[in-house]
Amino acid sequence: MFPPRSDTDTAIDPLRPADHADTDRADIVAPSLGLVGWMRWAWRQLTSMRTALVLLLFLAIAAVPGSLFPQRSADPNGVIQWERNNPDVFPLADALSLFDVYSSPWFSAIYLLLFASLIGCVIPRAKHHYTALRAQPPRTPARLARLPAYQETTLPVVGGNTDAMGLAVDLAERQMRRAGYRVHRYDGAGWASVSAERGYVRETGNLVFHVALVGVLTSVAVGTGFAYTGQRVVVEGTTFVNALSDYSSFNPGRFVDGTVLAPYSLTLDDFQVSYRLPGAPGAGQAGDFSADVTVRTPGDDDRAESVLVNYPITVDGDRVYLLGNGYAPTLSIRNSDGELVYSESQPFLPQDSAMTSLGIIKIPDGLPEQVGLVGFFYPTQGVLPSGAFTSIYPDVANPVLTLNVFSGDLGIDDGIPRSVYTLDVAGLTQLTGADSGLDSLELTPGGTADLPNGWGTITWEDDTEQVGEPVKRFASLQIQRDPSGVWVLVFSILALLGLFAGLFVPRRRLWVKARLMPDGVHVEYAGLARGEDPALSRAVSDFASRHSTAYTDLPNADSRR
Repeated sequence: MFPPRSDTDTAIDPLRPADHADTDRADIVAPSLGLVGWMRWAWRQLTSMRTALVLLLFLAIAAVPGSLFPQRSADPNGVIQWERNNPDVFPLADALSLFDVYSSPWFSAIYLLLFASLIGCVIPRAKHHYTALRAQPPRTPARLARLPAYQETTLPVVGGNTDAMGLAVDLAERQMRRAGYRVHRYDGAGWASVSAERGYVRETGNLVFHVALVGVLTSVAVGTGFAYTGQRVVVEGTTFVNALSDYSSFNPGRFVDGTVLAPYSLTLDDFQVSYRLPGAPGAGQAGDFSADVTVRTPGDDDRAESVLVNYPITVDGDRVYLLGNGYAPTLSIRNSDGELVYSESQPFLPQDSAMTSLGIIKIPDGLPEQVGLVGFFYPTQGVLPSGAFTSIYPDVANPVLTLNVFSGDLGIDDGIPRSVYTLDVAGLTQLTGADSGLDSLELTPGGTADLPNGWGTITWEDDTEQVGEPVKRFASLQIQRDPSGVWVLVFSILALLGLFAGLFVPRRRLWVKARLMPDGVHVEYAGLARGEDPALSRAVSDFASRHSTAYTDLPNADSRR
């Protein structure tokens, strides 16, 4: 028993119970949840469908930076270039893991919470759905006229048949079964009825959708551990061997050690590119790229393949993508005694759409001091009003190479890994260009220039005989293995099918109830939908029409009503 209500309570709201939650009563105290109660509450909130949808939205938003910023796992050179272009902002962006979005702590937290939320949603719903599938359709309501879709009619009594009521319900049961309904008879004193329901595919589709999402998340999580991505710059005429030591950069999954890579090699035979001619619309734009390679695998004949942009090739389970391209002038450096100390086709990285390219050459041995060269390659040289060189067309029409020479400790021997595409000039002595007192070295194909201080010469070798133009090209390839790709595709298709089933399959219940009346058989038709179903009334009306027509077509039907 509760204490009697005070006159004040009655005056405020005479209809409010004495134990109402808003009642200002000192003796009414809310129960304490405790640690277990709060944990149970948190779990229920996490495993609610609303939370799962919010987390799914957060995951989509969290993936956006992965498209806006270059990722180390896919484009390490792009990260280096971004750092070069934004040196002040780069430390903050790197601290926020914007270049490693998909392995960042915040992305992983959303990922794991969504994973737990989906599992917590699916398991109880699957149990409930299994129980519902095994249960009989619900009993026929006593007052069908209260349901949202309702229709009634009076059918003639079949002549000489004392069970016309049962005959009408039996016919409805058969028609419902043919229409895909689960049916069950419920008869009472003076009436007979059939209860039917269908549309459990809708709930099954919802469960399949959520299970498929869990499958996608699991496939990505597990597959990432066995996946790897690597990049390699391959110059025309050279060969890439699929070994850890031959990669420019390599990003393995947690369970990949790099010692059991698929054995094959790729030789870049030719890199073909076409540009729109000067004077044409879009002059200088590339029309198409094609890296023609020869693939060699143990036990198989060599085969020719072409790697195109957005059209990778598959080699022994690895996908080979074309990421970029550029020029690789062949440079030979000799010391003052004429001995060759360096000879290599060095890739120069494009800096603009006209393929003005930057390259670094490092000579650690063979000269009086360690030497580094910073070079600019201009496929079609032009001169700016300031007198500086630039490239005015991306194809090779008037190629020129300029080089600035630096001497000193290149940092190669200090054990710290350094990129072959960058040169830290701090602490080095500039021997040509800028304020050094000497002009930058300038070369054309086949030309030779003297190094400062009489240290030797540098020659730009003409590669016309080998590749048909004065300078070789290179292709930047990405080699990727992702064993989860097939599973992600399968689960994605299942999720799509489940989504369609959940959206377009209606969940309905129909009832047909018959009573024998003096003027015939009084039949009631009613329907109830779970959720919105604008076609429910029409479905009930159509069924009533089909049932009435089939009943009146029975043999010996009496036309009397």
